Amino acid sequence: MCFALVLGMSSGALAAKDTLVVANMYDAKSLDPHVTPDVGSAHIMVQIYETLLKTDDKGEIVPSLAESYEKIDDCTYRFHLREGVKFHNGEELKASDVAFTFHRAIEIGKTIGFIVGNIDPASIKVEDDYTIVMGTKTPDTSFLACLTHFGGGCILNEKAVNEAGDDYGTHPVGTGPYKFVDWQKGDRITLTRFDEYWGTKPAIKDVVVRAITEQTNRTIELESGGVDIAYAIPPLDIRRIEENSKLKLIRVPDVSVQYMGFNCSKKPFSDVRVRQAITMALDLEKLNKAVYRGIGGPAYGPIPPRLRYFNTNLSILKYDPERAKELLAEAGYPEGFKASIWTNDRKERIDIATIAQSMLAKVGITVDIQVMEWGAYLDKLSEKQHDMYLMGWSTPIPDPDYAVYGIFHSSQIKGMNKSVYSNPKADELMDRGRTLPDGDERRAIYEELQTLLVQEAPWVFVHNGEEVVGTSKNVKGFVADPAGYHKLYTVSFEE
Repeated sequence: MCFALVLGMSSGALAAKDTLVVANMYDAKSLDPHVTPDVGSAHIMVQIYETLLKTDDKGEIVPSLAESYEKIDDCTYRFHLREGVKFHNGEELKASDVAFTFHRAIEIGKTIGFIVGNIDPASIKVEDDYTIVMGTKTPDTSFLACLTHFGGGCILNEKAVNEAGDDYGTHPVGTGPYKFVDWQKGDRITLTRFDEYWGTKPAIKDVVVRAITEQTNRTIELESGGVDIAYAIPPLDIRRIEENSKLKLIRVPDVSVQYMGFNCSKKPFSDVRVRQAITMALDLEKLNKAVYRGIGGPAYGPIPPRLRYFNTNLSILKYDPERAKELLAEAGYPEGFKASIWTNDRKERIDIATIAQSMLAKVGITVDIQVMEWGAYLDKLSEKQHDMYLMGWSTPIPDPDYAVYGIFHSSQIKGMNKSVYSNPKADELMDRGRTLPDGDERRAIYEELQTLLVQEAPWVFVHNGEEVVGTSKNVKGFVADPAGYHKLYTVSFEE
């Protein structure tokens, strides 16, 4: 009897683990890629959906659902789809699905307008079941890169979208290696391996992504074995993971900018002198050391250092509280003013707001901090009623256009331009940058744009960071994505 018990325990212990549990920092907002590009949703959508093209580990654009493509003219491309690719509902991918996807994205994708807005709807032509022609209104160097984007480029199934109607965001259907199973709002999303996947099938059958907003709780869950992977490990927890022999810490420089944005349509922030004054009142070196403790470093402009055309010769607005006071007086605020900073409940952002509050008080600006839950925060920001706000922007595609157009171009004020920033010269540079081929002339455009945006200060550029992920020792094959959109189909467990 004892022998049988031991045998039973041994066979159970040897059974392969077939569920990967991941700690995410936010719950998803929607799993409809045309509704939101937020990070909590993106972490799920990159497992479910695929794009016509993708980037490889060197950042080069390579085929995905489109096995090949050719350029017809300066604005137009023909894409040849893989045959036999199945959606999670059993439907085969057809060119009509691609046409439907981009027509829908153009029509309803307010938050992805900067990605799909230059696509010419009249150019979208289905030539046969596996061939589609698509182009842009004007020559656009960033077009192919934009097709790799998890939101603007995800291919949907027309039948699935129409059947789900308004509920599609909670009933997603893609062609990816994992398919959607269940969503317990505020708690977890469950995915399972798609056995008809056209590519290499994941080694792990099920994935559970838990929403654990409290940072240290993610670390505790990792230490206790409650999760196998934990995203966004906070600076204070790094050493304890490094010193734990059962865990691994992964750090890679990211392609994000953490920033404090202004509502540039609202007094006093409509005055560039006020924006410059606030920037110069903040000791960003000191702030970064206090908040991030050696993770990444201060940001100098809108384009991250890892990205093509980063301007290495930027003249920044340096810390100078006395000059900040002079600028406030010149703008008509010699005694300062009262304002608010909005943030979500991420600890680093609350810390940034608190330190900024103290520093701004020294130049006469009294700040009220308002902290909100992630989903509510996104909703409130979309109303454009804020004074100042804390947020991050990541550039997941290999083109500088993405780093600036959606967040600073005046055409995107109803979308992702949360600073409500409008500047004709900036618009002109961004429009020109899109049309030029890669080379010295395009580089000069983006370097000039970075200089302009630093001086215009629609944002305080706070921090360029790192992707910091903790995993159990037995997790292998995890590759941290510099944009934070970690794909899980490569992950397996060591036996």
